[in-house]
Amino acid sequence: MTSRQAPIGTPFTAASTVEDVLRGVDLAGRQVVVTGGHSRLGREITRGLAAAGADVVVAARDPARATAVVGGLPRVAVEQLDLVDPVSVDGFAERRTASGRPLHALVNCAAVLASGQLQRDARGHEVQFATTHLGHFQLTRALLPALTAAGGARVVTVTSGAARLGGIRWDDLDFSTGYDPLAAYAQSKRANVLFTVELDRRCADRGIRALAAHPGVVIGPGPFPPGRLADYRAQGLVDADGVTVVDPAAGKKTVPQGAATPVFGAVSPLLEGVGGVYLKDCDVAVVDDRDVPLTADSIPSDASSAMLDPDDARRLWELSEQLLR
Repeated sequence: MTSRQAPIGTPFTAASTVEDVLRGVDLAGRQVVVTGGHSRLGREITRGLAAAGADVVVAARDPARATAVVGGLPRVAVEQLDLVDPVSVDGFAERRTASGRPLHALVNCAAVLASGQLQRDARGHEVQFATTHLGHFQLTRALLPALTAAGGARVVTVTSGAARLGGIRWDDLDFSTGYDPLAAYAQSKRANVLFTVELDRRCADRGIRALAAHPGVVIGPGPFPPGRLADYRAQGLVDADGVTVVDPAAGKKTVPQGAATPVFGAVSPLLEGVGGVYLKDCDVAVVDDRDVPLTADSIPSDASSAMLDPDDARRLWELSEQLLR
């Protein structure tokens, strides 16, 4: 069993695509669930896995919208799932378990990026944390029987390099004061990685390995809203003409490049026996605890010791259980 946060040495690079990762991989008979599998990144994950032979269920809050995007893909079905509705999450998991089919991979891809105004779910939780972490936490736990039945399964949670920046606000998860949408986003992405660490610790002996996957920064093509365009230019993500900058080595990727790392995590045989780690550029990421500044030319996204802290991972798991009671 491996959970060492260090590159394993793969033939892939930051520029590798889903096609590269899946070349020679036969997924016939594999059952996969992808939350948000109709989004730009999610659709490419869904498309690639289905093209390699997997049967993919796209779990979406709006099934009609999802069907319009992925309905024509072979071996792809759409089912309703609202991650901020506990009844919806339990209903999806119950239907999936009742089918009797094992689940070989769960890709937790769905997310929400809140605006400058604080948004909460029906339970009062900040919506990014509620969707990106808490809903996936509930879903994954409910699907553990189906994952165990596979006799070897993976849970891949799509995170972000922002996990380096986002501590958990243990005493104020829901931002009763001091709300900052970027801090809330970073907290939710830190939670993704901590969840992965503890899930793997608890479930590796059941044949379930957990991995967190950073896709890179994937935006565009435009047009972009004027306000967002200015931000993207300042971040070096869009050039003076409004064209998306693609520079995989700097973390700025196309959709096929961004989807490659989550797909790698979900099915690559190179990760056999590996879990509890954070992936980047189709490999296990290095740990870099330096205070690397975010600039237009540099987007820090390596792993850090803080985002992998096992004590924080256990604490978050226990707190998440309490929040779902």
